[in-house]
Amino acid sequence: MDQEAARTARESLDLAFHMSNILETGLDRHTLSVLIALCDLGVNPEALAAVVRELQREPSPSVTMPSPYQTQK
Repeated sequence: MDQEAARTARESLDLAFHMSNILETGLDRHTLSVLIALCDLGVNPEALAAVVRELQREPSPSVTMPSPYQTQK
């Protein structure tokens, strides 16, 4: 990728990230770049958005499960 193309890609990502923040999507810059890359590869954006919404609805695991190999006291 030449310098001009890299600069344009970076500016496009910056703009998309700014819009993402305005819309309060909760997406970080890296995640947004992966989503954009998937769209560039032909993934259906509406289906991708549905997956992202579903994943954001799931509670994050806050309790670690004990390993079956740990000894219990």
